[in-house]
Amino acid sequence: MSKESIISSESNGQIKEIIKLQKQARERKKTKKFVVEGIKMVQEAINFKKLDKMYVSESALEKTAQSIGKKIEKIPYEIVADNVFRQISDTVTPQGVLAVVNMPEYDIKDILSDDRKSWILLDDLRDPGNLGTIVRTSEGAGMSGVIMSKESVDLFNPKVVRSTMGAIFRVPFCYVQSLTGVIDEIKSAGYEVFATAMEGSEVYDCIDYTNGAAFIIGNEANGVSDEVFEKASKRIRIPMEGKLESLNAAVSAAIIMYEIARQKRGK
Repeated sequence: MSKESIISSESNGQIKEIIKLQKQARERKKTKKFVVEGIKMVQEAINFKKLDKMYVSESALEKTAQSIGKKIEKIPYEIVADNVFRQISDTVTPQGVLAVVNMPEYDIKDILSDDRKSWILLDDLRDPGNLGTIVRTSEGAGMSGVIMSKESVDLFNPKVVRSTMGAIFRVPFCYVQSLTGVIDEIKSAGYEVFATAMEGSEVYDCIDYTNGAAFIIGNEANGVSDEVFEKASKRIRIPMEGKLESLNAAVSAAIIMYEIARQKRGK
């Protein structure tokens, strides 16, 4: 793995574009590209044929070549001076390799027709760490996909991407204009939609999810919106001991997703 030219200036056009992709959701949406960092995420992008171009720091060149192996010969890449690489990295301790990647895209109809019939709906979720963890957990729990309101945090935010640990390439997802419209569609297909709430009428593990179901996780500060609540089949709660009022959104989602998975394994 050797190249004569090294990008050594922050004013280089490619460097400017990477910085914009790291910082601006609007740029990511316009170009349908985002940035992944670290050798594991870059390898995921290669495996799923989503890699557009790889950028490697001078000091990480040899190690990166060893990690990627023969695939390196077919990958477009640039070598970047270490001081410039630090400017394009969004992590505190960069591994010295990142890639510009093409966004995966899914159709809401395909997600709703998935055989597993288990969906998580996110109503204006705003925290990047929560979204990344939910996407990662939804893969582990075998969910059909993650459906998000248009006001939810950008899935391709660098913090979200890191939190998914590669699941961003494997979990079907979709942003929708109307979450209530999707709820109507799921219900009309014969499946119940549950909204999580502290005052939920039923405890989450007393519900039968084995025939398929969707559940809604709301905004971290305000919970599920009234408009979405009204569309839900039932409100469910996770019981609390002590004086605790609620759990983190990602934790709540994980508890319910794995209850759905547990029931399906039992069936």
